[in-house]
Amino acid sequence: MRSLLTYTAARLGLFAAAFGVVYLFGARSWVAVVLAWLISGLASYVLLSDMRDRISATAVEKMESRRGARVGDRLAAGAAREDHLQEAADVPVAGTDPEAESRGAQGGTETDGAAEGRPDANPAGSGTGEPTASRES
Repeated sequence: MRSLLTYTAARLGLFAAAFGVVYLFGARSWVAVVLAWLISGLASYVLLSDMRDRISATAVEKMESRRGARVGDRLAAGAAREDHLQEAADVPVAGTDPEAESRGAQGGTETDGAAEGRPDANPAGSGTGEPTASRES
């Protein structure tokens, strides 16, 4: 930031010097401003090129370091999110019995559900565990 302020001050100094020279040669008003602007622009292109290159290199380094940090942060956050999802998939849910699920998938016997605390398992019955008569069509 300091070098940018120094470069700006040097550009303004060149403009003031060019304006003074143009004014001494008799240019007045807008003509003097335009001529001073052109002369100071050409002079700064030649005289301040090293300073301008340093400012440019510093700006590029800062942008690359910020971009690298942002990409790295995004990658780390994505990896953490993926790890969290994998860990959540590996942990069994409380209250489930993996062995009962495998018995059910293998065709084992299961109660009517009222004994397990599921009142919706026997919707036609009274919830006492008695078998219900099925409709015949």
